[in-house]
Amino acid sequence: MGQLENIQNSLTSLMKNWKVEKPIYDLHLGTRKDVIDHQVRIDGINFHIPFLEIDKLYVLWKCLWPDCHNCCERQGRLPLTKDDIKTIAKKLGYTSKFDFLTNETGISSWTESDTVNNVISTISMISLKRRTDETENLDGIPVTCRFLDKKGYCEIHPEKPGVCWLYPFASWMENKSNRIEVHASFQLTGDCPGFYTSNTIDPMMDILKEYSKKIFDYNMSINRTTRESYGFINITQLK
Repeated sequence: MGQLENIQNSLTSLMKNWKVEKPIYDLHLGTRKDVIDHQVRIDGINFHIPFLEIDKLYVLWKCLWPDCHNCCERQGRLPLTKDDIKTIAKKLGYTSKFDFLTNETGISSWTESDTVNNVISTISMISLKRRTDETENLDGIPVTCRFLDKKGYCEIHPEKPGVCWLYPFASWMENKSNRIEVHASFQLTGDCPGFYTSNTIDPMMDILKEYSKKIFDYNMSINRTTRESYGFINITQLK
């Protein structure tokens, strides 16, 4: 099954319980031809916010928890940074990193395509098992995370993986004139009902400011992770 078909199936499932605006639906499927990449720089992070030129609308986001926890119920994988490995191993009671890696993790490899910003990422990382009996054939297949309790809380919060703190953003670093710039854009997987349209970006400014530190810290952690060979990430910015 291709990426587009996966997104469409996710949207179909999402719409059983949530209203999805038509512009949001079309954006997920890549059928909007009027999408402008509107960049907002906050605390050193370049946020890429889609702007729909024909409708003069920005695509924004807000978390609908506790009414929604789709990101935990439909979790595709949980890649770990070096910092994640240390904190989650301790949270789960491990004194041996080797035992934690052997019992609680696997290896995930995948490719991400951001068609709005023309970014392709090839990634291979150690991942936390979402199920105790998780096998390689489930990598990338949405399953309910084992740490989600019946009330919608994460049982290892606040030591949950960095990717959980990052959601619904994807992030990457770019070397520009010998300076590292950090970018962030929405993950448009069809699983989150929190996207909406607005004629101004103002309603999301506080959220962007809150996430700027999370995104910066995560990218620094990813940098340490790949530098010490705990994972591999290759990001290509298409022209």
